Amino acid sequence: MNETLQWFPGHMKKAQRLIEENLSLVDIVIELLDARIPVSSQNPMLREIIRDKPRLIVLNKADLAANVDAWLKKFRDENLSAVAVDAVKGSGIKQLIALAKSLAESKTHKLTKHGAKPRSARAMIVGIPNVGKSSLINRLAGMNHVKIENRPGVTRAKQWIKIADGLDLLDTPGILYPKFDDADVALKLSWTYAISDEIHDLEPTVCKLLEVLAEKFSAGLIERYKIQISADGHELLNQIALKRGCLQKGGNIDLERALHLILTEFRDGKLGRVTLDEL
Repeated sequence: MNETLQWFPGHMKKAQRLIEENLSLVDIVIELLDARIPVSSQNPMLREIIRDKPRLIVLNKADLAANVDAWLKKFRDENLSAVAVDAVKGSGIKQLIALAKSLAESKTHKLTKHGAKPRSARAMIVGIPNVGKSSLINRLAGMNHVKIENRPGVTRAKQWIKIADGLDLLDTPGILYPKFDDADVALKLSWTYAISDEIHDLEPTVCKLLEVLAEKFSAGLIERYKIQISADGHELLNQIALKRGCLQKGGNIDLERALHLILTEFRDGKLGRVTLDEL
């Protein structure tokens, strides 16, 4: 995976600039993480970028993850507001909105105290690729389709979406590309598709995934594929390919088909609820 590490710097700089340009327009930053990799899906630069701006941690895809409550406690113990959601189905959204409004209260109250006209709290959502940011924004925007007029200091390209009474969302949020020096983090990002399948060799990636699942979440593999658990990823891959009929003419294993099948079913949660980062 080391060869993929240089894929990010150019995108990272652009994303960082976009966030910094819009940061003064919002009261809070909502950081969207993948609940299956709550550490690996963080961007370590974000804390430096937003400085003292209130931050709300949102663990998305909580329906696919294990140990969600333990991770929420960990973030809260670090004095961070945190909530678990499923942006596709809508669970946790009301709690997210309530927390966002609460975090922004100090800023909005300060403005009115100094004579400004009362206004809604303003939020920006940031997250790495494929963490579910579009799904969350669509879920929030779907609750109220009204777009608010341009505000002073906001260009025409930047629109505010009223997502709840007292809370507006800037519809040009930044995408923070992950920065990592750890090959294990790169693997987890590739398993969850934060890193594209097109830029690395799938076979060793999938074999390692199967080894991790066999060690820590074997029940899901057994239930889905009815296979014998092995510590060897290639052995597991071959078993699954045979069980699922991933074969070419002549009976040879169709490796590409098997690799994509396993990744798709893992990402869809069909191999059980998993959390790949360690508390």
